Amino acid sequence: MTDEQEEQGKTAMETYGYHDDKQSHINRLRRIEGQVRGLQRMVEDDAYCIDILTQTSAVNKALRSFALSMLDEHLKHCVAHAVANGGEEADTKVREASDAIARLVRS
Repeated sequence: MTDEQEEQGKTAMETYGYHDDKQSHINRLRRIEGQVRGLQRMVEDDAYCIDILTQTSAVNKALRSFALSMLDEHLKHCVAHAVANGGEEADTKVREASDAIARLVRS
């Protein structure tokens, strides 16, 4: 890879794949945060156990959905960019993605 190509690669990766939808991701995380606060209030207010477990399940589903959307954007942007450039960076990004998928599957 030439110095110019290397420099272009660095410039292209200054932002991550989620950058264009950053505000939507922040809003989504704030909704999840609100759900977690709701769980705290439920415990403080001595809510019924099953209701707390139901809300916990909803929070877990929301977090999994968020994680999958981040993974999708990582694959489309960061991994695709690295694979296009080739070399060790591509191997590293693919390995990182594979490890992230494994963590999501285990959770």
